[in-house]
Amino acid sequence: MSNQKDFNWDDFGTKGFGEGYSKDKRAEMEALYAGTLNEITEKEVIKGTVVGINDKDVIINIGFKSDGLVPRTEFRDLPDLKIGDEVELFIEEQENALGQLVLSRKKARMVRAWSDIEEALEHDNVIEGLVKRRTKGGLIVDIYGVEAFLPGSQIDVKPIRDFDIYVGKKMEVKVVKINHTNDNVVVSHKVLIEKDLEKQKAEILNNLEKGQVLEGVIKNMTNFGVFIDLGGVDGLLHITDISWGRINHPEEVLNLDDKVQIVVLDFDDDKKRISLGMKQLTAHPWDALSAELEVGSRVKGKIVNVADYGAFLELAPGVEGLIHVSEMSWSQHLRNPADFVKVGDEIEAVVLTLDKDERKMSLGIKQLTEDPWTKGDMAAKYAVGTKHKGVVRNLTNFGLFLELEEGIDGLVHVSDLSWTKKIKHPSEFVKVGDELEVAVLELDVENRRLALGHKQLEENPWDTFENVFPVGSDHKCTVVSKNDKGAVLELPYGLEGFATTKNLEKADGTSVEVGESIEFKVTEFSKDDKRIVLSHTATFREEAKPAAAPKKAKKKEDAPASSAPAEKSTLGDLDALAELKEKMEGGKK
Repeated sequence: MSNQKDFNWDDFGTKGFGEGYSKDKRAEMEALYAGTLNEITEKEVIKGTVVGINDKDVIINIGFKSDGLVPRTEFRDLPDLKIGDEVELFIEEQENALGQLVLSRKKARMVRAWSDIEEALEHDNVIEGLVKRRTKGGLIVDIYGVEAFLPGSQIDVKPIRDFDIYVGKKMEVKVVKINHTNDNVVVSHKVLIEKDLEKQKAEILNNLEKGQVLEGVIKNMTNFGVFIDLGGVDGLLHITDISWGRINHPEEVLNLDDKVQIVVLDFDDDKKRISLGMKQLTAHPWDALSAELEVGSRVKGKIVNVADYGAFLELAPGVEGLIHVSEMSWSQHLRNPADFVKVGDEIEAVVLTLDKDERKMSLGIKQLTEDPWTKGDMAAKYAVGTKHKGVVRNLTNFGLFLELEEGIDGLVHVSDLSWTKKIKHPSEFVKVGDELEVAVLELDVENRRLALGHKQLEENPWDTFENVFPVGSDHKCTVVSKNDKGAVLELPYGLEGFATTKNLEKADGTSVEVGESIEFKVTEFSKDDKRIVLSHTATFREEAKPAAAPKKAKKKEDAPASSAPAEKSTLGDLDALAELKEKMEGGKK
């Protein structure tokens, strides 16, 4: 028993850690170990050393009483990871249910990333990111493992039409906004460009001068010109300064994003509006014109514009001549140039005037054919008395102009339209565009004058009317119109007569009214003036005289015999008159 009492259990070796030591020795050992262990706090980032690697985990020593295990998958970005490497880790738990230290490199990277992002925003640092994908309104950029949004308006200083070209590429950006509530980060690449452009812009504006040749990029196109980025400074290249030739839209010769050489034409005092030119970098095409080109030369070209007054013919890009409408046809009646040519037509013309100093040229196409007034057969073709057909081109108060052929016009005076009807205006007889047959009354080739007549196609019926309407003869007439002076009467054969107001009185004291057909007596006949004056009153007042009544009755009975000679001469012409009347009425139609 005494042996058991003297047994020292502290000296007895066991398998437990630290057992077999005396209390003092144990305290000494614990103090020694405590000096090598770190005090750690959960939810913080610390550094650790890789002490082991297997297929599933990476063993990390952080100086704690136990090592931590981190899944191998969290080190995929470090394919060359080896024992002894130092890495950052996030302490999730000091000891889980299994008594193990729980670490996370993924969370450590995220914490570090947000710290770096906040630092970048605070100190305006430039970060390199990788464009991962396109999204609505912009791009998603990976910075420090955090997905940041890059708005389309912040990609570049110029509008971006294709975002896809940036996907998969590295890009330098600056953090411009952090929303901690939603863990959103907004970045910008444009601010970096603007900073560089400010220096470039200042340099360009300081050295800007007229005539300076610069290189720029087309950033925008409109129907009136092109806006060119000169490196932070925009200039306008007007459509008229793109090419010496005529173009309808800049897109015919230029494309967006093209690099072009341009020259500074002008700028305002603040250098905010800069006018640029492109065609000025090449020689003017007028300077390259052939020395053989002169007045009378025949040239070929393409119609590039048609206006109300004429058309422009392009002989070469930048070299144009005006074909005035009056030089398109020998006709004296100006028409629309579009009746002769249209844009795109390739035609031949004759040079009429040429001023190389002023760079102006007038052309004609009618000169390619002979002037009809100078043709050798003109005098014979339009000799006095010859008959022709033409088209009514213009009406005036005194007559009408008739085009017999292109360039040959004649005047038909209003008095030469009809033998019988008094025509006050040609529009009562014809209208523009009608075809009319005429006879030549007078020809003056030297002064290019041609007098024509329509009524001269027929004989003068007034020679016959003199026998049909002798003074004293009675005829049934219709009142066409009345005025204060009298009435206009319609006589047989389409003639017009006139009766004064006092000669319209009927036997009962009333007056003959418009539209009424009644007997009238011829009181005056003038073949030269083509005038017939009649009276209804005279038809009954002479018969009403008692003394004259038997004589008048005898006259009436004897009328067939006494007027037989006149009747014979007139009746013999009635058929001819009827035929003439038909022709005249046909001519009016």
